[in-house]
Amino acid sequence: MKKWKRLATNPQWKKPLMIIIAGVLTLILIVPTLIVVPFIGTSDEEKEPVETENAEVEQPVAIKASDSPFSVKVFRTETEETEMVPLEEYVARVVASEMPAEFELEALKAQSLAARTYIVNHLVHQEESSLPENSDVTDTVEHQVYKSDKELLAQWGTDYNWKMNKINQAVTSTIGEIITYEDQPITPAFFSTSNGFTEDSENYWENELPYLRSVESPWDKDSPKYLDQKIVTEQQVEEILGIQVDTNSDQPFEISRTDSNRVAEMTVGGESFTGREIRESLDLRSSDFEVEHKNDHFIFTTKGYGHGIGMSQYGADGMAKEGKSYKEIVTYYYKGAEVAQVNNTAPKLASTQQAANE
Repeated sequence: MKKWKRLATNPQWKKPLMIIIAGVLTLILIVPTLIVVPFIGTSDEEKEPVETENAEVEQPVAIKASDSPFSVKVFRTETEETEMVPLEEYVARVVASEMPAEFELEALKAQSLAARTYIVNHLVHQEESSLPENSDVTDTVEHQVYKSDKELLAQWGTDYNWKMNKINQAVTSTIGEIITYEDQPITPAFFSTSNGFTEDSENYWENELPYLRSVESPWDKDSPKYLDQKIVTEQQVEEILGIQVDTNSDQPFEISRTDSNRVAEMTVGGESFTGREIRESLDLRSSDFEVEHKNDHFIFTTKGYGHGIGMSQYGADGMAKEGKSYKEIVTYYYKGAEVAQVNNTAPKLASTQQAANE
């Protein structure tokens, strides 16, 4: 015991002991700090806001009442009531009803111009119709397909918010813009899918319009609606067309075509029909069709979907995917057309409608 006591009180031992204690304290206090400091800096950086590529798209986009210079009176065929819908809301719901929301934003903008131009042109040149009094248009393909928010919600379910937000963005980005030719709103014909070319208006309709000229549309080949086939019996063809098919003939029909390769005329059973008449009578997707007669059946193979005049929707989406803007899209499909403001093109329409609504 005495020996250990002397060692503890001996000044020669105190100095090394103090150094050891100081070293231990240094390790305890300083080293953890060195370990923690880098993580503190990283934590502060992570707290800073991070911008994402889709941040702007994810922001809710609303259409304001003040965005519309007038309202559209839409006759709802199901309820047989007329709804007063502000112009830009009407455009958004037509786009939602007529074009897939999955399409590129620039394609949706092009469709917005077509929808807005259609209703403006219709109101400016409105003729007497069978519409109920105080109605401008129906909600069907007779004019433009129009669905309410309630109907779109039922159709889209959980996708409603992002789809409607994207369409609202397309509409608000083009507020008041329409397509004109020589300072007048055009007839902005559009359809789903071409056969690789659009059609001259007079080859399907009666009127020749200078801005509805045939243009190449190669993007449509990627459309799921590009090819289709339909089999119709001889008896059905005879009943529908009111003819008698010559079953003894190896080739019971003759076909002539337009420059866009659609059927101009088809002769069958001694009678001639336009490609449009055959398409609509037999409910074919397109007037570009090949026909094969086999085992008492007619096999129709079609290319494209729709009348083929004006803007191809799948073509517009293809152009947008290649980086083309909505103005480039509409001026490509509507030859010689320009983009203008509705208030400058049809100022009387806005003032007349506003007075009527007051």
